Amino acid sequence: MAETTFVLPGDPLDPESLPSHPTLPLKLGPGLRHIPPNTIVPTVAGQLYTDKRKNAVWVEYNTGRYIPTVGDLVIATIHHAASDVFYASLSDYTPNASLPLLSFESATKKTRPQLPAGALVYARVTLANKHMDPELECVSSSTGKSEGLGPLTGGMVFNVSLGMARRLMLPKPKEQGGLVLLEELGNQGVSFEIAVGRNGKVWVDSAKVGTTLKIGKAIQETDEKALRVEDQKKLARKLARDI
Repeated sequence: MAETTFVLPGDPLDPESLPSHPTLPLKLGPGLRHIPPNTIVPTVAGQLYTDKRKNAVWVEYNTGRYIPTVGDLVIATIHHAASDVFYASLSDYTPNASLPLLSFESATKKTRPQLPAGALVYARVTLANKHMDPELECVSSSTGKSEGLGPLTGGMVFNVSLGMARRLMLPKPKEQGGLVLLEELGNQGVSFEIAVGRNGKVWVDSAKVGTTLKIGKAIQETDEKALRVEDQKKLARKLARDI
């Protein structure tokens, strides 16, 4: 379970606030920098999250520009294909990322996916630094399985703030800072699929286009108006009645 605390850039973290695991090394996520030998400082202001189970720590913050980080799950839009890679857009402010044509489950030179411009893929960032364009994969390099990654067919994509995207990706509603909309929609019997990218994109799919559109708009409204828990529940109930 994640725990949170507010931090400011440049203030060294108290070692007591960091998770400690008997075997796993400490994993630093976005918003943190290690200063040898043992100092860790935030690079942004935001909520410090720690996950004792994964021995991980990171800062959740809101910014208008997505900066790729290794390990991020993203929703990418295919821009064009070359001889052995796809080039995909992550946001308006980042260079196109490369996605090897063979970086899909069971892909070979004969069976590699045919993705036209505008196609959507759920991918993981494997390379991200200021000197090179980002690189992606749609398969786990350790297992060879897609593990939920790959082309996204059907559905619609909605833009949300980066902070909203990060909240949606936390594993449990009680860890998402009062974000209960999706859980409440499920409780109301609304059936849908969702994929969230850290680049501020949410893919939604359901049996009907109208339902997909309403769910996506509800997510955006919750984000833009910072709806409280009770207001989210009212919105979910209204949406369920309309559907």
